[in-house]
Amino acid sequence: MDARPAVVIPEAVPLDLETASLGSRFLALLIDWAIQGAVLLVLVIVASNASVGWLGTTITFLLLFLIIWGYPIALETLWRGRTVGKAALSLRVVTKEGGQIGFRHAAIRAALGIVDFALTSGACAVICVLLTRDNQRLGDLAAGTVVLRERTGLRRPTPTTFAAPVGLDRYAESLDLAGLGPDDYAVVRAFLLRASSLPPPVRARLAAQVADSVAKRVQPPPPAGVQPEAFLASVAAAYRARHRAAIE
Repeated sequence: MDARPAVVIPEAVPLDLETASLGSRFLALLIDWAIQGAVLLVLVIVASNASVGWLGTTITFLLLFLIIWGYPIALETLWRGRTVGKAALSLRVVTKEGGQIGFRHAAIRAALGIVDFALTSGACAVICVLLTRDNQRLGDLAAGTVVLRERTGLRRPTPTTFAAPVGLDRYAESLDLAGLGPDDYAVVRAFLLRASSLPPPVRARLAAQVADSVAKRVQPPPPAGVQPEAFLASVAAAYRARHRAAIE
């Protein structure tokens, strides 16, 4: 049987990812620097062997700027927070709320890279990552971003007990979960475990987004007036009760 894709919220960021370690971020950075260095080397060789006037010199400096700063800004903006190095290490930059970053976030991160790496030889970045809860460098703090570790599939859930909210016991028992796969349950589980640590507005929005995706895969729909998080708790309780052996 083919594996079904996990439920993905509109931000396109799975909920159960962890922040990237200093080591993985450093290796990803080395890959990106190697790519940029190779392109810079080719540019220097071409420029040194060509007779260029002021226009050629201007274009050369523009290309230098684009290689050094345009590379991370363009890739992180267009590739959902990834560069080649980050993709190789399964890392992704997202906003603190878990959303997709934009040009502004990528530009701030790249600009502060001057302080994080160039002016302090990387000391500022290392110290910030080690001292911040979410392993953020100065550029992340200024841009409001965090680097997450991402895998091709969600981690297998560990045993966790969920109970249907008061008054929804019979609804949970009546749920048809044939369309809900283990990856879908993993996302529901991840949200419920993380919900208490989220700011109220973010918690409510994510609950609504995940519930909207899950509701399309189960029957019957939640009763009128049931809050999204209560619906998800009912789904999690029903799924675990019926798949206890597979989950544990």
